[in-house]
Amino acid sequence: MSVKLEFVDTNVLLYAYDHNEPIKQRQAEALLTDLWHRRAGCLSIQVLQEFYVNATRKLSRPLELATAKELVRDYALWIVHLPTSSDLLSAIELHERYQVSFWDAMILQSALELGCALLWSENLNPGQSFVGLTVQSPFR
Repeated sequence: MSVKLEFVDTNVLLYAYDHNEPIKQRQAEALLTDLWHRRAGCLSIQVLQEFYVNATRKLSRPLELATAKELVRDYALWIVHLPTSSDLLSAIELHERYQVSFWDAMILQSALELGCALLWSENLNPGQSFVGLTVQSPFR
């Protein structure tokens, strides 16, 4: 039986380390733990970059640089998409077609390119589908 891949957006990853949002923190931690155990988690370089910057600067209790670096190293063990110029052009098409932000379109394109059926995000509408990719929020 093959594992259904699930893509995690930056905001979900960040909530797992946000002590100001204890309920969302627990929900994000539970999701990430489940994805680790099932080996179903996917990310992109964009997500890892955004996570590092925001985790070390914007959390109520920012992570130490070394801690954030270690977490990036750990999450890099997941399936990670490295976008190409072709992905960039496809993301522009998604941006135009669905009227989502360009950065959200890049996330969508990465998830689609990896063959994910599910995208965990707080930024997009739960239940919305993009070319067979369904958005869900772990916080609902």
